[in-house]
Amino acid sequence: MKVWWGINIAWLVLFVASAIYLLNRRIDGAGVIQNPTIRMVSLAVLGGCFIFVCLCQLLVLFFIKRKSK
Repeated sequence: MKVWWGINIAWLVLFVASAIYLLNRRIDGAGVIQNPTIRMVSLAVLGGCFIFVCLCQLLVLFFIKRKSK
């Protein structure tokens, strides 16, 4: 269970660092200048990935708790 919490903290740090990076960059990899609309779309995509990972983690937690009983 400790490993599971450690992995969750690592995921959280990764997503926070990604969000900070997305908000601070001026030009993306394709050379497009970032405006607030594009930044919000990028954060929405990152948020969708975050929700997917959270659901997978909750599923894993369910099986860990079920197995420990």
